[in-house]
Amino acid sequence: MSTPQLVVHRDKELMAQAAAARLITKIVDAQAARGSASVVLTGGRNGNGLLAALASSPARDAIDWSRLDLWWGDERFLPEGDPERNVTQARAALLDAVPVDPKRVHAMPASDGPYGKDVDAAAAAYAEELAAAAGPEDHGDVPTFDVLMLGVGPDTHVASLFPELPAVRETERTVVGVHGAPKPPPVRVSMTLPAIRAAREVWLLAAGEDKAQAAAIALSGAGEVQAPAAGAYGRGRTLWLLDSAAASRLPRALYPPASP
Repeated sequence: MSTPQLVVHRDKELMAQAAAARLITKIVDAQAARGSASVVLTGGRNGNGLLAALASSPARDAIDWSRLDLWWGDERFLPEGDPERNVTQARAALLDAVPVDPKRVHAMPASDGPYGKDVDAAAAAYAEELAAAAGPEDHGDVPTFDVLMLGVGPDTHVASLFPELPAVRETERTVVGVHGAPKPPPVRVSMTLPAIRAAREVWLLAAGEDKAQAAAIALSGAGEVQAPAAGAYGRGRTLWLLDSAAASRLPRALYPPASP
């Protein structure tokens, strides 16, 4: 378990631009070290803001897009192409603008896909895809992602792991179907905390006053069942990327002394 590190930016636009620059560097370094890189994307306004900032960055061409695997931490179980699906939003924000290899874009199944409306079968299939991509060096059923990004919800949820619901309590499976999510749509597919913790680095994104209480709770010793964001951490690094509004309720002891 890595101790959370915090970086607080002036506003959400600067946070998105800085996070995009940080991600480009991580991907380029991973590709130089290991030949390829793997990143888990997140949706929501902060995740999509980061992708849009990456798309507009001149440094994006430093990435070898043909040697990048993209995964998702969760997905809304809706038909392919639905505007609410994370993958649809990611394509609009970034993926349609860069030469990514379609075979290395690992979208979660849609509700009109081969598993129909069976979200649990869809989740099991994604778990199998993760396991197939894991090598002996990964020591588990998921690849050792270079960076796994998560948006933090106002209720402290990450991916589609909501407080007190069964998915956040899962300790064996890497991907689960989520039923009855309190945020629409109620049916989703989500990685679990064991899968999230396989990443080298986990980045948690929070911007806006509506995320301030969630950040304060998750960073102040709350349990992961009550505050799922508290249970999201990387093997080597856990990084909270916040804007000043989201950081406004943090205890001063946690607030970094010199954030850009």
